[in-house]
Amino acid sequence: MTEASITATPLPDIQSTGDGRKVAINKVGVTNVRYPISLRTPGKGKGNEFIHTVATINMFVSLPHDVKGTHMSRFLEVLNEYHEELSSDALPLVANRMKEKLESQDAYLELSFPYFVDKKAPVSGQSGKLDFDVAFELASNGTDDFVMTLKIPATSLCPCSKEISDYGAHNQRCDMTVKVRMAEGVHLWIEELFGIVEQCASTQVFSVLKRPDEKWVTERAYENPKFVEDIVRDLAVALNNDDRIVWYQCSSENYESIHNHNAYAFIECDKREE
Repeated sequence: MTEASITATPLPDIQSTGDGRKVAINKVGVTNVRYPISLRTPGKGKGNEFIHTVATINMFVSLPHDVKGTHMSRFLEVLNEYHEELSSDALPLVANRMKEKLESQDAYLELSFPYFVDKKAPVSGQSGKLDFDVAFELASNGTDDFVMTLKIPATSLCPCSKEISDYGAHNQRCDMTVKVRMAEGVHLWIEELFGIVEQCASTQVFSVLKRPDEKWVTERAYENPKFVEDIVRDLAVALNNDDRIVWYQCSSENYESIHNHNAYAFIECDKREE
């Protein structure tokens, strides 16, 4: 068989055949796609600088009850069309392209990736990169629903331990997680939300600390003790005071240093219902 005859012979498209079970599928697609992405950063106030990272991406569409399967390769084709920039602003474009190319009414995108910010030590001014986890989620099914999630490390110090001890107090690392929806037409930089969140712990964490910095961090935590309940309440107050945010979930998980379990607290609020 010649190459020309192979090319001329149409291959069967099994995915597009019918299905008689009359069961629609809410989400079908690809998961755990590792892909390089470029994200816009505030830069010098112009928003035209980029940070490069690697995201784990999930892509889904809905499938009607009468269609046997979706075309999995088309998800990656769409992703490759937008490889130069996958900012939050670009996600609706990607979702619309998914619906068009896969002939679906609904599209869903999930991106999770490490993000880095430059942080200077509080006393010495030594600069270092601090990483934390970020996730974007977009559901496009008539309207576009975008949720941004940040998981930020920090330090907490126990108020009870400080109060009952003659000297010292036990402290621990904590992970503060915030999920937000923004008002329509409003943009919120990752760096801006990061700045809001990390102020709500007993103190921040840094990648580079000299001895004067370590002294500052230790004493700052001691002067600012917080239960896990205090942290999430302070997070809620900060998010309530930001008019750009219309819905949020916030939580903190404190990795206890004197117990073999963690402490956890969670708050959810939809300002649109108030």
